[in-house]
Amino acid sequence: MSAQPIHFDGFEGEPRYLPPMPERTPQALRLAIQEHAPQLLPDFEAHWKRAIGDTFNVTPLPAFMRLWWTQYAIARDPELDAHMRDLEARAAKSEDPEESMALLEEYSRLRHEAADRKPGR
Repeated sequence: MSAQPIHFDGFEGEPRYLPPMPERTPQALRLAIQEHAPQLLPDFEAHWKRAIGDTFNVTPLPAFMRLWWTQYAIARDPELDAHMRDLEARAAKSEDPEESMALLEEYSRLRHEAADRKPGR
């Protein structure tokens, strides 16, 4: 993982610096979470022990990595994390189905973008 944070224009157009995405390995992802999003670490480790642990079956590994890659990509950016939480809360409270759908579509789009982040980006 690069030691230099990357530049990102936030939702408000303000320049911000985010830690880069790690290499796409469980070890690198765990270290990145530990360093830049430690609030995720207990859930990451509990999920690892439950889903992967001492198993010799690596079948669940790609799904595990995609989930936690996405979680880290969002959590490393407090502004994005807050925006997504707001979208989710507004969708849950809205009494207008079309508004709820639009908010959830935006939430989904942002999650897909986060999942598609490449190492170093």
